[in-house]
Amino acid sequence: QVQLVESGGGLVQAGDSLRLSCAASGQPISRYGMGWFRQAPGKEREFVAGITWIGGNTYYADSVKGRFTISRDNAKNTLTLQMNRLKPEDTAVYYCAAGKAYTPGVVTTTPGYDYWGQGTQVTVSS
Repeated sequence: QVQLVESGGGLVQAGDSLRLSCAASGQPISRYGMGWFRQAPGKEREFVAGITWIGGNTYYADSVKGRFTISRDNAKNTLTLQMNRLKPEDTAVYYCAAGKAYTPGVVTTTPGYDYWGQGTQVTVSS
């Protein structure tokens, strides 16, 4: 079992930055591909960014490419999402997720992830 706890959400203005963190416990995340998803009211949960378990390869949704950066620190068992130039359409609850162990590549669909955090709210005002 992997427990994931997100932090760092909040209310910001368009153009501002936020840094989300995800603290993992229970197992080392080094064996898992990790991802960030988000869910806006009335919408399905969508992939935002992912990072492979080995090599640290990253992949982003087109909507955040060039603005968001995902990174991992296996020594600290943490995952981070740096969000720059935020837009009102980035408003959502953001979830950290751990995928199936040793999966190659970045998985962009929710069934590919076994463990989820409780989410942190990000609200961007115009």
